[in-house]
Amino acid sequence: MTATEKLSLLEEMLEMDEGTLKPELKLSELEQWDSMAKLSLIVLMEDECGKELKSGDIKQFVKVEDILNFMD
Repeated sequence: MTATEKLSLLEEMLEMDEGTLKPELKLSELEQWDSMAKLSLIVLMEDECGKELKSGDIKQFVKVEDILNFMD
């Protein structure tokens, strides 16, 4: 999966316009980054990437890039 495809999945999950997310963007700056987004991310990782994401992993994410790297 390319970085663009990953960003597109995250934008869809967060209900953001296409092309809005950038890897260097801090998650704390996103008003959409709330508890529901974190739960949605857990499901997305399992469904799209086949990876188990735990709350401890999510707490370590600072930037969008951290999520993209986990998706690899």
